[in-house]
Amino acid sequence: MTTAPRSRAPAKLPMRDFSQSLPMSLLRAREGVMRHFRPSLRAHDLTEQQWRILRALAASGDIEVTELARVAFLLGPSLSRILRDLEERKLIARHLLKSDLRRSIVSITPKGLRLIETVAPTSEAIYGEMTKRFGARKLVELQAMLHELEACLEAMPAEDRDGGDCSSA
Repeated sequence: MTTAPRSRAPAKLPMRDFSQSLPMSLLRAREGVMRHFRPSLRAHDLTEQQWRILRALAASGDIEVTELARVAFLLGPSLSRILRDLEERKLIARHLLKSDLRRSIVSITPKGLRLIETVAPTSEAIYGEMTKRFGARKLVELQAMLHELEACLEAMPAEDRDGGDCSSA
């Protein structure tokens, strides 16, 4: 005979409640946003990461692979696989940098731009609905606050726990 495992009370930890952690709040918000975009991306046979790369390339023009990884917040091994898939679909093009054959440049192709133009109306409609529900002013304020948080944290060394104050930024 097996017995059901005994349930334990939540641990009392010397830190903020899990539901109040900033990383979890940001992940929940991201998931809430992306839940609305995924069906459109799937309908066009795109992953979130592929879309992010196409959007980054459309915004930046030709870009070095390492810079693309930074801009799109992707790790090198993931980016390599995604670029290979996008290149096979002829949505991007890669070529070696003539001055340094170890480095490559990536660009979006006309086919990739047409795909963005196809997805864009649905994407903008989703943004429109989000703006209507959340409020244009609040959305602008949220974007500004997120940029400010990012800049503040960028200036803070990872090991800095007491130094600097971003509240005046």
